[in-house]
Amino acid sequence: MAMRDIRTFGDPVLRTPCDPITEVDARVRSLVDDLLETVDYEGRAGLAANQIGVGLRAFAWNIEGDVGYVLNPRIVENSSELQELGDEGCLSVPGLWFACERPAYAKAVGTDLDGAEVVVEGEEIWARLINHEVDHLDGKLFIERLAPDVRKNAQRQVREAVERGWKPAPKPTE
Repeated sequence: MAMRDIRTFGDPVLRTPCDPITEVDARVRSLVDDLLETVDYEGRAGLAANQIGVGLRAFAWNIEGDVGYVLNPRIVENSSELQELGDEGCLSVPGLWFACERPAYAKAVGTDLDGAEVVVEGEEIWARLINHEVDHLDGKLFIERLAPDVRKNAQRQVREAVERGWKPAPKPTE
């Protein structure tokens, strides 16, 4: 097990769709261990494999003490009802939060390391997590889901953050 570095905006692995896991071998078992260790920190709700540089379809979660993972997840249900517009952040876009519309309920199905079915489902934060992490596995970042006016502001803030090396913005002087 190893705590892995998080890849940030601009890294091509984040824009590349992940490959399905076709065989559970030592590499996949190590990936799951690394995902679970890396997501198990305060303030981390979810982590997709490509966020730690591995282009395979797997993600882990850490919601209110519930820590788990799923291999080859696919969304099988999204409600047409939307959540109240909520701020969303991403470990790969550190320190920046933007209003992002997501379904009120989502359900994804995949497997565990032994091939047993894993169902991840829920409302609110769970629905947001499922859609956010599957987007990662499809090579998409949440800023692509933002309303056009919010996206324009987000892209500016991301550009500025990248130029600063992802360091916090300086406090304005009075």
